[in-house]
Amino acid sequence: MPSIKGRAVHVVSANGPLELVEREFREPGSGEVRVRIDACGVCHSDSITKMGLFPGIEYPRVPGHEIAGVIDAVGPGMETWKADTWQVGDRVGVGWFGGNCGHCESCRRGDFITCENMLIPGISYDGGYADYTVVPVSALALIPGDLAAVDAGPLMCAGITTFNALRHSGARAGDVVAILGIGGLGHLGVQFAAKMGFHTVAIARGEDKAELAKKLGAHVYIDTKKQDAAAELNKLGGARVVLATVTDAPTVSAIVPGLGANGHLVVVGVAAEPMQISSLDLVMKSRTVSGWPSGTSKDSEDTLDFSALTGIRPSIEEYPLEKAAEGFDRMMSGKARFRVVLKMK
Repeated sequence: MPSIKGRAVHVVSANGPLELVEREFREPGSGEVRVRIDACGVCHSDSITKMGLFPGIEYPRVPGHEIAGVIDAVGPGMETWKADTWQVGDRVGVGWFGGNCGHCESCRRGDFITCENMLIPGISYDGGYADYTVVPVSALALIPGDLAAVDAGPLMCAGITTFNALRHSGARAGDVVAILGIGGLGHLGVQFAAKMGFHTVAIARGEDKAELAKKLGAHVYIDTKKQDAAAELNKLGGARVVLATVTDAPTVSAIVPGLGANGHLVVVGVAAEPMQISSLDLVMKSRTVSGWPSGTSKDSEDTLDFSALTGIRPSIEEYPLEKAAEGFDRMMSGKARFRVVLKMK
């Protein structure tokens, strides 16, 4: 099985530029497949590779963990697996979960997403800003036939993060569920919440987002420029769940009093500064606060299937691979509505 040539956009060193190069992509080893990439979403977390924010990143490195493509080669020994395993021609996605070690404490308990040695595409190995990538089979999620690659890419990170958090939040159909922030994560969170049957409340800044919130499926919109979000939630009886997608710690902290009794704040937006939450607000109403770390490849597959079934799609801006640097800057600027996707052809 030969290597193959193609394009890649890599970073040579931390804080270096994104550079388009021609290179060879190796053949897959045992337990691996090579994916011909059709599209790859640009995520804010790609800055980890661009800026060298994690220790131990080996350069040059190709960023990207919102990958959608087609298997073009499988590693040796795959033919001995059961008949329904991965095959050349399968449409697959790869997200933040890029494989697990199988032997750490978390893996031994079946909690693969908290693996102590978890692999992340674009950080642990070359990711999706390229024509091809080689990944472990454990990282693969099957893409439904009626879901476009450019839509599947962002669902592998922003999608699974919000979908998986909501379905594990404890909320049931009819409960008041608020999505704090309507951005790259939040615009998907609103859609998922509405399609899951929750009484969906969208919370953001400005009247201009009200129409968008309703279009995404929100039953109620709260404008934090004019309204106290916690007070407005209490008028609805208090939120059973608030999904915090924003990265501003004071904003997240301020929403806690809007939770009802036994309400649950689920944090998926990562803030640079710590949250400050009154213990009284937690204790008197038995409220809880937790984080949610994306999900495994099977969780990604569930996300894709649910999105295809219900018509949920990300709002995207497309860029060709050769303009990856421009697309990256657009995403990092916060001006994109709401996800940037690199399209290979």
